[in-house]
Amino acid sequence: MAKLRIEGSFVAVITPFNRDGTVDYEGFRTNLAFQEEHGTAAVLILGSTGEVSLLSRDERHDVIRQTVKMRRSAMRFFYGCTANNTAETIAMVKFARSEGADGAILAAPSYIAASESDIERYFLEIADATDLPLGVYNNPPRVKTDLPADALLRLFKHPNFVVHKESTTRVAQVAQILAARPDISVMCCDSPNLGLVVPTMALGGHGTANMTGNLAPAEMALMSRPWAGEGQAQAFRETYLRLLPLLHFTYSAVNPVAVKSLMRALGMPAGDLRRPLSGLDERALAAGLGIIAALGLDERYGYDRHPAKPLRKLAG
Repeated sequence: MAKLRIEGSFVAVITPFNRDGTVDYEGFRTNLAFQEEHGTAAVLILGSTGEVSLLSRDERHDVIRQTVKMRRSAMRFFYGCTANNTAETIAMVKFARSEGADGAILAAPSYIAASESDIERYFLEIADATDLPLGVYNNPPRVKTDLPADALLRLFKHPNFVVHKESTTRVAQVAQILAARPDISVMCCDSPNLGLVVPTMALGGHGTANMTGNLAPAEMALMSRPWAGEGQAQAFRETYLRLLPLLHFTYSAVNPVAVKSLMRALGMPAGDLRRPLSGLDERALAAGLGIIAALGLDERYGYDRHPAKPLRKLAG
């Protein structure tokens, strides 16, 4: 059976909160419809952008249970299912599978700084425990463990792995994966410092795994199209260079502080960050609002800078 193929913009979405700190499901519905309307191929719910490590297990279950019902088109719903040990991660993946998720993205558990061999075994044990399509998120800046190309290629022999989300600056590693495993969707992360976006797409990558799409989904969808000729390459270059100020702004603070603070200021469903995280100060936020205005995104998407006025409803 052919592997699930993801191409285009894979947006890691925020988790919107109500004033009382509970999850805002109507806000989720509006934000997901916004992604759908503007060409996003897949969303990652409960990733680091979704403050997953600050949610309880019950909250994570409820987010999966409620949001999967909001799927209404071809846009794929993936969920961050990483827990603090193998058994808990398997349980979360099985729960997502039972609720109808399209797939799960897995990273190494944070803080434990496990060896490469332990994490390789961790991924394989999870893959053996489910038939849900899975993605490997190689993100050493967050979890310390770093998987080299040979370990990744061993993992990708398993039929359940369909996505590779890379968050290093090793262009050669991306090339090795693309050359050896054309059946794997290689989605470059726009962190750190946007270092992999251009070379990954130029080498034949399948799209970007990004959080800037929360604010500029159509632009990220255009920038994330695989290159089939000069037209796509030119569109990528023009969009990428134009969007650089916003791409850098969204990484100006630890994820998701900048993107969620700016979404809230623009009137989008967002709410506060969960403590101990806090929002941007007024000066930093003003800089972000200036970038949005300079790019014309406030006009394009109907953003309202007054946080008391919500973004117009886009959900049907």
